[in-house]
Amino acid sequence: MERFKKIIKSLYFLFGTILILVVVLFSVLLYYNSNPDYFLVDKADHEFWTPKDILNDPLKNFIDPEVQYGFLLVSESPSQMGPQSPDASMRYAGNNLKCTNCHLKNGTQAGSGSWVGVTNRFPQFGARGNKIGTIEDRVNGCLERSMNGKKMPVDSKPMKAIVAYMEWLGEDIPKDKEEEYKGFPSIKLPDVAANVNIGKEVYNSQCMVCHSENGEGQRAADLAQGYLYPPLWGKDSYNHGAGMHRVITAAEFIKGNMPFGEATWDNPKLTDEEAYHVAAYINSFERPLKSLAENDFPDKKLKPVSTPYGPWEDSFSEEQHKYGPFPPIIEFYNRKYSIVKTK
Repeated sequence: MERFKKIIKSLYFLFGTILILVVVLFSVLLYYNSNPDYFLVDKADHEFWTPKDILNDPLKNFIDPEVQYGFLLVSESPSQMGPQSPDASMRYAGNNLKCTNCHLKNGTQAGSGSWVGVTNRFPQFGARGNKIGTIEDRVNGCLERSMNGKKMPVDSKPMKAIVAYMEWLGEDIPKDKEEEYKGFPSIKLPDVAANVNIGKEVYNSQCMVCHSENGEGQRAADLAQGYLYPPLWGKDSYNHGAGMHRVITAAEFIKGNMPFGEATWDNPKLTDEEAYHVAAYINSFERPLKSLAENDFPDKKLKPVSTPYGPWEDSFSEEQHKYGPFPPIIEFYNRKYSIVKTK
């Protein structure tokens, strides 16, 4: 009889425990459905999140070899996929820039066209081609324009490696950080045309020490590494079809990143006006010409207002499209076509 009582008592305890667990589980599920963010990584942890650093990763020897190869391509572009490559079939870039000359800190610096999280935004519509484009299309756009070269086959080993490195950088980015690492910071556009004379003064005081008096930049000690500080005009710079040849785009990049090592997107050194004028000065010089640039933006209404080469879907002059003032052009497209443009 005593043993029977113990069994009954144990069963009561077991059923009671199960009932409590069911109630707790049900409560958790109910709370999760109404507050899913509570179960994510603490938001405070996001404040201390930093992008991956392949050079200083303690487990770098265990990183996927494809990712490591992708990093090699973007950080040593001249010798890996540029004019200095010993393999002529790998000479996709036409100048001695490396991808990380512009995509700073190996593609991880916010405000410099960072690659952190970039693959999450593709496929996306691209006005330049008037179609849905892939991340591979975007890489090829840089190769053809910023690096004055030619397209890389999308299914090639180097293309897959470059994309793998970009994907690796964005693997653990918190959702609330993605916007911070997207593109360039915006600037308030002045209502006047950019002045290259003012821009020259800014260049001489803030830029010349690194990029040299004639914009030729400074070569790295190891010539295979390309440039320590890239040329801003001339035959080894980006061509006239590159996004950086648009004054507004260049000004946004400059405002958020220059002078190098001093400015960041959230703590700039130059004013909007200084960045605007110096961008015009830099883009006033000769550079390589992109072939068939007139075919860019099949729907001319979608062409950025600061695209310095025609044709356009308006009657504003080539001079104004290059140097501004841009607000009247922006207002025209908004009024006539209900298109809101920012650059």
